[in-house]
Amino acid sequence: MSLFSVFYYLLLFVVYILAIPYLIFKSRSPKYKHAIPSKFFLKNNPKFNENGIWFHSCSMGETKAIKPLIDYYKESANVSVITNTGFEEALKSTSNVRYLPFEIFLPFWVNKQKVLVVMEAELWFMLFFMAKKKGAKTFLINARISDKSYNSYKRFSFLYKRIFKNIDKVFAQSDIDKKRLEELGAKNVQTIGNIKLSITPKVTKVLQKIDDVLITAASTHKNEEQLILDAYKRSQGKLVIVPRHPERFLEVDLLIKEYIKDKSLSYHKYSQQENFNSDITLVDKMGILNDIFAITDLVVLGGGFEKVGGHNPIEPAYFNCKIVSGKNIFNQKPLFECIENYYLIEENELSDYLNNIENLKEPILKEIGSIDPIIKEINGWTR
Repeated sequence: MSLFSVFYYLLLFVVYILAIPYLIFKSRSPKYKHAIPSKFFLKNNPKFNENGIWFHSCSMGETKAIKPLIDYYKESANVSVITNTGFEEALKSTSNVRYLPFEIFLPFWVNKQKVLVVMEAELWFMLFFMAKKKGAKTFLINARISDKSYNSYKRFSFLYKRIFKNIDKVFAQSDIDKKRLEELGAKNVQTIGNIKLSITPKVTKVLQKIDDVLITAASTHKNEEQLILDAYKRSQGKLVIVPRHPERFLEVDLLIKEYIKDKSLSYHKYSQQENFNSDITLVDKMGILNDIFAITDLVVLGGGFEKVGGHNPIEPAYFNCKIVSGKNIFNQKPLFECIENYYLIEENELSDYLNNIENLKEPILKEIGSIDPIIKEINGWTR
């Protein structure tokens, strides 16, 4: 190991020791009771079988995007993730799923794989370093550097230069991303578009279209539900609210009940009645957002009115839903750039847009990436 690798490892080790009490405390939460012990204490988190094709992603969206690759390589595919939602999504494709351990464990946890394929911005030094040391070819796919994060990357360019030394090939989303990645030290960079657009969103259950305008507030975060409720009037149509995180279902349920007091509005939870016949419906069930998009007229896309960074607009665009979101879409800007006709607005403008749904334009998808170059590259090293 180089001097830098040793110093980096020791620094992380000190951070880990200091963080142990906090990690033990957080692991008591139902949300983290499996993820934290797996990632930070290696509980029920064994090594992968050797000589597989190792895919790594962060959360649900990224894991969905690499599903065609996982399915293509079937039994040889190993998948590691960071989040609970990513883990659950990966299990739909394969049982070979692990939480990626904290970096100090990777020298002892990583074994020989044919190829490591890492999604987007998961630039962990020890991940690539150990995969290369064990003999794997390493690829970074769907790589991007947003406008907001570009300066942060440059400030830590000394670290990224060392990370990119251990990455054999990079597949970038755009030419701008390619230029920025090369400035940080990436080599052998190829632009292939955004592979999230290569996946056709699937409807798992055909829902009945209601005889009214349907407004879906999708992937909402704290404070966004209140904003949407305050802008909503029954004359605009029926409202469906789908919180981003399931642990907030109860919180949003109480919020809606408080909102409809002294108002002539009907309300129910989707788990109680699987329809949208009420004026307001809370979807307290995961995995059906595409089904709802298929019968939706307008999507108010969450994550943009708070400083979350926005959410993926491709799926509602695919179903021709008119799209309104806030202006804080810095994490999703490349995906919005793949669409014509969407509306990024201020909070105080939402009511006006909901009153004018019929005059808003439907989105048009204009750029589609391909996974074929990635498959070709992987096959070149595994045959």
